[in-house]
Amino acid sequence: MTPQQLEQAWDAGRLVPLAAPDEQAPPVPEALQRQFGPGVIVGSGGSAGGRRWCLQPLTHLQASAAATAAWLGALGYEPAACLHLNPLPLHHVSGLMPWLRCRHWGARHQALDPALMRDPVALASALPASVLADQGPVLLSLVPTQLLRLLDEPAGIAWLQQLDLIWVGGAPLPAALAHRARELELRLAPCYGATETAAMVCALPPERFLAGESGCGQPLADVQLRLAGAVGSAGAPGCVDNPDVSAPLEVLTSRLSPGWLHQGQLVQLPRSADGWWRSGDAARLSPSGLEIQGRLDGAIHSGGETVFPEQVEQRLGALLEAAELPVAALLLLGEPDPRWGQRLVALVRLQALAGADGPPVLAELALLARQLPPAQRPARWLLCPQLERTVTGKWERRRWQQWLAGQA
Repeated sequence: MTPQQLEQAWDAGRLVPLAAPDEQAPPVPEALQRQFGPGVIVGSGGSAGGRRWCLQPLTHLQASAAATAAWLGALGYEPAACLHLNPLPLHHVSGLMPWLRCRHWGARHQALDPALMRDPVALASALPASVLADQGPVLLSLVPTQLLRLLDEPAGIAWLQQLDLIWVGGAPLPAALAHRARELELRLAPCYGATETAAMVCALPPERFLAGESGCGQPLADVQLRLAGAVGSAGAPGCVDNPDVSAPLEVLTSRLSPGWLHQGQLVQLPRSADGWWRSGDAARLSPSGLEIQGRLDGAIHSGGETVFPEQVEQRLGALLEAAELPVAALLLLGEPDPRWGQRLVALVRLQALAGADGPPVLAELALLARQLPPAQRPARWLLCPQLERTVTGKWERRRWQQWLAGQA
C-alpha cells in the first residue's frame, strides 16, 4: 500500500491492515471499523511469541507524532522545518511513523530504498552532502544493523556525519557500536518503543549520547515508565526507581494499543488494574533514564544466575571486534543442560568475503568467551550460514530456536 492509498482509506474512516508482500494480514471486521474508525492493523512481534496483528487508531499515531514533536522542540528543532529520511517499509511501525510524523507536522518526508542502506556508496550518490546541506534539519530513523553496515564504508560514515539527528531503535545498540559512533561524532539518539505504544516512548538526546551516556533517555511527555514491583515511576515528578534494580518494564500512556486481532476477534492488550502494560523487556530506571537489559522471554537461568543473551551478545561482539575476527552475525540461544539447568549456544555467520575456515574461528571465539563469567560462556558454537536479522533489526528467536533443535 502507498501513502496515498492509506490517506484515502483514512479519509473514508477505514482501519487498514498493513502487511509485507509475502504476508497475509487478517481481514478487519466491520464492527471494529465502526468502533475505532481510521487507523492501522500492523504486524508486531517476531523477537518472541510469534506474529501479532496490533490495532492502532489514527488518534494514537497522531499522539505519538505530537509527543515526538515536543521532544524535538525541547532540543531546539522546529519539526515542520525538518526533512525526515525513511529507509524502512510502511508495513512496519518504524517505517509508518516517519511518514505520519511528517504528515502531522507539515514536514518533508523522503522514502529511501532499503537496498541503499546496504550500499553506502550508492546512498551517498543518491543523497549527496551538497543536497542535504540545503534541507534544514535532517532526521533519520535506523536500526543498529543498518547503522553498522553504513559504518563499514567511508562513504557511509561521511554521509551519516551530515545528519542532524539519527534515532536508533528496534534492537539494543551494542556498546562497541555506540563507542565507534561517538568517536565519529555521529548525532545518535538511541530510543525505545513498540508497536503496542505507537512507536517511540523515550529517546536520549544526541548531546547526551555524545557525552557518553548510555541507555534510551527519559520518557516522552505523554509516557510514564516503571518497573514491575518497584515503587515510583520515571515520568512522574520526584519518582525514580532504584537504578540497581532490574525488573520487567511497564508503560503507561494514552496511546497503548487496544489489542490485537485473532481469528476475527480483538484480544485486549493485557494491562494491570491501574492501566499499565508490561512490555516483555527487563530494564533499569535511573535518573538518566531507561536502560533495557534484554527480553524476559529470552532470558535463561544458568547455574543459579539469570542471563540475558542480548547482553552477552554485546560483550562478545566487543571482544570479537577487538580481535578482528570475521564474524558477520552472532546469536545466543538457550538450551537445557542437566547440570546447569540451561546453557547458552552460539550461532555464528562468518563474513562472506573473509575466506576464513569456520572451525578455527569458532575455536578463537570460544577462547575469547573465557573472559566472561562461566554462566555466560556458550557451551556450543555452531556455524549458521543463513543467520540474519529481520529488516527492522530484530532476531526471530523462535525461528532460530527451531533451527537449533534441528541440529541436535
